[in-house]
Amino acid sequence: MTTLLFRDDPYLREAPAEIKAITSEGAIILDQSLFYPTSGGQPGDAGVLTWKGGQIDIATTVKGEGGENLLLPAEPAPLPSIGQHVSQKLNWDRRYRHMRMHTALHLLSVVIPLPVSGGAIAPDKSRLDFDMPEAPEDKQALEDDLNRLIACNMGVTEEWITDAELDARPDLVKTMSVQPPRGTGQIRLIRIGVGQETADLQPCGGTHVANTSEIGIVRLGKIQKKGRQNRRVYLHLE
Repeated sequence: MTTLLFRDDPYLREAPAEIKAITSEGAIILDQSLFYPTSGGQPGDAGVLTWKGGQIDIATTVKGEGGENLLLPAEPAPLPSIGQHVSQKLNWDRRYRHMRMHTALHLLSVVIPLPVSGGAIAPDKSRLDFDMPEAPEDKQALEDDLNRLIACNMGVTEEWITDAELDARPDLVKTMSVQPPRGTGQIRLIRIGVGQETADLQPCGGTHVANTSEIGIVRLGKIQKKGRQNRRVYLHLE
């Protein structure tokens, strides 16, 4: 299975790798990968692979069978050989905006403490869908609360619990339609804050900034009615 370098260090931008396999569709599998695969509303990473005498742009990354990361080339081009040593480099600006956005969305679920029915992350505009029958009375107050949380300079850390521990704490799961992946015996949690000052703690496999101060100022966009019980809240990075 591919070693997930982004899990140990989401700030790592370049790393060596070896070509482990190439699928019949032309997807590239590395022995270790910086590239986050599309999952949990966060898009797959893009970037470039280079090797002696060659280079290929990676458009996105998706999950394959058995936990492999599949790097999808941006366009048809000569591929490296199995066993070839390559250098992988992320489109860092795009990834970092995803990290800032993802952490900000966790805090949005704090200032709007309602079940989350969906979500999507993009570099400039992201969204969460909430089980929200009525629109908020004061959107500006929500935006102010969110920016105050961000300005608290809280650390963002990970920890792990067992499936059984999560079953005993169902309140940790905020999403209605997507459940944390099971089967490995451990589930990753993202904590924002520390101890009694924890602002948020929930299962998540995505990449995040190390401190909320990195998010910067955010702005709430449209709040759209998407069904009788559902409202979509957009978030923008300033």
